[in-house]
Amino acid sequence: MARRFSASEYSDGLLSGNRVRLSQAITLVESTLPADQVLAQHVLDAVLPHAGRSVRVGITGVPGVGKSTFIEALGLHLVNEQGKKLAVLAIDPSSQRGGGSILGDKTRMNQLAAHPQAYIRPSPAGGSLGGVTRSTREALMLCEAAGFDVIFVETVGVGQSETAVHGMVDFFLLLMLAGAGDELQGIKKGIMEMADAVTITKADGGNETAAKLARREYQNALHLFPLAPSGWSPQVTVSSALTGAGVPEVWQVVEQYVQQTQASGYFGQRRQEQNLHWLRETIRQGLEAQFYARPEVARQLAAVQQQVMAGRKSAFGAAAELLGL
Repeated sequence: MARRFSASEYSDGLLSGNRVRLSQAITLVESTLPADQVLAQHVLDAVLPHAGRSVRVGITGVPGVGKSTFIEALGLHLVNEQGKKLAVLAIDPSSQRGGGSILGDKTRMNQLAAHPQAYIRPSPAGGSLGGVTRSTREALMLCEAAGFDVIFVETVGVGQSETAVHGMVDFFLLLMLAGAGDELQGIKKGIMEMADAVTITKADGGNETAAKLARREYQNALHLFPLAPSGWSPQVTVSSALTGAGVPEVWQVVEQYVQQTQASGYFGQRRQEQNLHWLRETIRQGLEAQFYARPEVARQLAAVQQQVMAGRKSAFGAAAELLGL
């Protein structure tokens, strides 16, 4: 059994930049054991004053858009050209049998993973809403306390993951393909309303013209949406992770957004709103866990579920009955 350290050993280690201790602390907050959850909370309380100083970027896109390849290209630009310390929280789809990650993003970002200024943490999505793990936000805080300047949160791109990640990052980047029928699909899904920037990927190998055309289409579509509360007008770029073209420009857009929203005060206001959102979300999750852990609920749940499935009892009446126990 792996050794469990004290809260101060975890916090002191990651505050000093010890990546092994950082990984151990993330494993701790991912644990569902009650004793680990209590210890994890002490660690989070200890590092909280040192968190909140990074730029948090959510990155999403449909499967096949090349998220991992793009993240590696952008990440290498940040660590090599910008001198940034970068952490990547890559949320992988989970195996239904073993519960572990399927894609293994760390193996698909081998150059970035080997860089001393970068840290990549793949996490299985499990059964969490939208593919964002229960502890994703806590892991983000730990990475901030460990001194990382920029944190990427990559989603599996399965629909609701966009909404969940949007609620924990400062900047939301949407990756799209040209000529794949995603133009109207992306608009119908409503994801465009959340995006602070869109980049058309794989603008290489003869696909440059199609990418530029898609850029104009997306930019025109974005003009149809009302101005976001941030006052920021989303921008659309084209990029190629293969050639590196357009990758630095994506980061320039992020920097422009951060500068504008910090100057207006929106940046800090959004952070405060996100903190309140996660307070409510944590309360909701805690109440749900306590509800299902009650012995009387466990005894009657199966029978009530059978009655609902058979149509002998409405879902609303059954819920009221269980909640009244």
